[in-house]
Amino acid sequence: MVYLDTSKTDDPENTIIQILQNNGIDYLGTLPCDRIKNLLPLISRNFVEIPLTREENGVGICAGLYMAGAKPMMVIQSSGLGNMINALESLNIACHIPLPIIASWRGVYKEGIEAQKPLGKALPSILEGAGIKYTIIDETGKLYLLGQAISDSFETRSPHIILISPKVWEPSTCSVWSEQESVSFKKRSYEIIHKTRIFKPEMKRYDAIYAVSPLLNNEILVANIGIPCKELYSIRDRGLNYYMLGSLGLASSIGMGLALKSGRKVVVLDGDGSILMNPNALLEIARANPSNLIVIALDNGAHGSTGSQETFTAQFLDLEILAQAFGFVNTTKVHTKKELEEAFINAKNAGGLTFIHVILKPGNVTCENIALSPVELTDRFMNALKLKN
Repeated sequence: MVYLDTSKTDDPENTIIQILQNNGIDYLGTLPCDRIKNLLPLISRNFVEIPLTREENGVGICAGLYMAGAKPMMVIQSSGLGNMINALESLNIACHIPLPIIASWRGVYKEGIEAQKPLGKALPSILEGAGIKYTIIDETGKLYLLGQAISDSFETRSPHIILISPKVWEPSTCSVWSEQESVSFKKRSYEIIHKTRIFKPEMKRYDAIYAVSPLLNNEILVANIGIPCKELYSIRDRGLNYYMLGSLGLASSIGMGLALKSGRKVVVLDGDGSILMNPNALLEIARANPSNLIVIALDNGAHGSTGSQETFTAQFLDLEILAQAFGFVNTTKVHTKKELEEAFINAKNAGGLTFIHVILKPGNVTCENIALSPVELTDRFMNALKLKN
């Protein structure tokens, strides 16, 4: 790996871009910070940028990208690390999935916003306590450490946080950001006229998974956390199944990352509780519009893995309408096994981003635990992807 001499740079933004390119980074999930406003336009020009609405989504999307063969990372404000720690622990650390993260470190150096200070000052201790590696870059001469941190993340298959102090940007002569050009509203119109009805459900979740499983060929499948994974595992285990063992709410985000990089058909078995935990995932999927992604929302109106406590979809919210509001065009609602089979076959044949809303009865089928560790599952899945590509 080639490391740059960064001791005298007056253009830290372009130096960072060069370091990322030297390390083979190809996708970046981003959220803004005032201190990196000149870095973000350069990312857009040099990489595939995935604008995020919440940090956890980036964790899931980048995990999917990595497992499909990409070298992704994230660029965020350090305050977002507080939103990410559980996802980093239960997905990246548990499954040995790398993720280097540039975090604009707020709250410590010349910070004018009091609300940034408590978390910012505590971050090193929080990361140490969580067992998450981090590197502090507090002057331009230390920017070479960025390349080392990226290499460490991918070599050790673990997350690595790079805390970059605002002091790094002080000597910068880079001025690519323009407030006048930062937002460009696109002329557009909306017309959503959608009448739908929810009837008494006939199937349980197990029945829906049992209906879809025989229709799978070489599709990638991501299964939602908890009992849905165990039900799928008992019905039809396969190397191309990725079983979520943690990180509630990230099944569709992982599916998006896989779809963006793999180019193959990706199916997500998500749930109402998971989608309500992280509805932003649907927004980012619709914006990216991967034509090879099918999201199947298994909606039993309950948190099925924790005792079937009622969710908002049981009496209040229609997930199909939510998906349409976020930008999904191809949506359908099904209540029966036959309807589900037809909708899934049509989605596979027609192509295009699709959302299938499956109305189900609550209830679980008792199944054995998955007999593989998170790392074993991840390695098996990645090997299966390589064999099929």
